[in-house]
Amino acid sequence: MTIMLVTGTGTEIGKTVVTAAVATLALGAGRRVAVLKPAQTGVGPDEPGDTDEVVRLAGPLTTSELGRYPEPLAPATAAARSGLPPVSPEQIAKEAARLALDHDLVLVEGAGGLLVRYDEQGSTLAEVPAALAALGHSCTVLLVTTAGLGTLNTTALTAEALRNRGVPLLGLVIGAWPAEPDLAARCNLADLPVVAGAPLLGALPAGLVGSAHGGADRVPLRTTARSCLAPALGGVWAVSP
Repeated sequence: MTIMLVTGTGTEIGKTVVTAAVATLALGAGRRVAVLKPAQTGVGPDEPGDTDEVVRLAGPLTTSELGRYPEPLAPATAAARSGLPPVSPEQIAKEAARLALDHDLVLVEGAGGLLVRYDEQGSTLAEVPAALAALGHSCTVLLVTTAGLGTLNTTALTAEALRNRGVPLLGLVIGAWPAEPDLAARCNLADLPVVAGAPLLGALPAGLVGSAHGGADRVPLRTTARSCLAPALGGVWAVSP
């Protein structure tokens, strides 16, 4: 599990927090961790991006960013409007492979959902595993999803898209588990792994970003991650519908 793609069923669902949680547990276990953000949108040249947020939440680690575009749009659209070059799956794979040479875990955080376009050819994060395979590397995918009503359809569609491409899905993580889950959320703990054909590997509580978990003392995030992520990700969590 050297290279892991972190994708989601949509945008603003907790991919960066999940990336930070996985990273902080790996760091706590003594592993060398790198985080790659292929395309950062909606952020200016001198503004902090998602990799900065992961460092803030998880602690010091290696970061890399291939493209940055000022407008908060899909990477392909943002690149075209800015006049800046887009990022291709081959570039992403090459950088991930480079980072894998001297890191134990490389987390590649995608933009938006799995099939968000990165260039005018319609390339997406889903093409990165094949590009990695051409370089002699393999990877797995961690899918971040939501807890409530409507998540089963988007999760099933994303998992199907991965299966159709022969890409292994390691499992699912709920990016923001509500403090007071409703009936749909509680039922989805059992239903999500069924529709995805992959295990549920955790549920991080809502509100981690901007709380004490993001302060200078990073022990609380590591403690939360350990209790809220499954052993496959370095934690002790076990689902209990």
